[in-house]
Amino acid sequence: MKNRLRVLRAEHRWSQADLAERLHVSRQTVNAIETGKYDPSLPLAFKIAHLFQQPIEQIFQPEQEGTTGTSSTDDHTLMREC
Repeated sequence: MKNRLRVLRAEHRWSQADLAERLHVSRQTVNAIETGKYDPSLPLAFKIAHLFQQPIEQIFQPEQEGTTGTSSTDDHTLMREC
């Protein structure tokens, strides 16, 4: 998942440690989210959106189709199987 977390953090002149403290997570978690190695849980995504006073959709965007190894067709197939 792509995100604008690094840009938003820089606009506020916060270090990763500053943001981590505000979110009650580790600096390593902030780094992992910023670099795309970790997608935040929904509660954490809401916390981030609230902190920056922006809708989640303006901070987090799904990867372009075909870049994650699964397609929307796979998602629809899984939905029908449930």
